[in-house]
Amino acid sequence: VQLQASGGGLVQAGGSLRLSCAASGLTFSNYNMGWFRQAPGKEREFVAAITWSGRTTYYADSVKGRFTISRDNAKNTVHLQMSSLKPEDAAVYYCAAGGYAARYYATAGYGATAGYNYWGQGTLVTVSS
Repeated sequence: VQLQASGGGLVQAGGSLRLSCAASGLTFSNYNMGWFRQAPGKEREFVAAITWSGRTTYYADSVKGRFTISRDNAKNTVHLQMSSLKPEDAAVYYCAAGGYAARYYATAGYGATAGYNYWGQGTLVTVSS
């Protein structure tokens, strides 16, 4: 399984970036997909998730209203559109695929790293103030 994240870069505060994650080696439409981020010296944190069907999305409070997660099951890709970026959004962003049963997520939610089987290598987002 490979998850290839791309789209990171340097952007000014208030700007936008679109991250993409291309998946291979798995039946993509069977997996819930998530984006997490990790800033230097901090733990990896949940950013956004989308269910396997694309019907339901979840966001961390810190990005709600600014970020949008979407997926294209025909192209095995998931995207994270980031707008109104702030310096505190700077981090390495990771995409992840979670294939556990629905009852797992019903109790554990989509925000824990333990809910994801596979991880990409990360893409760096830098936000200048």
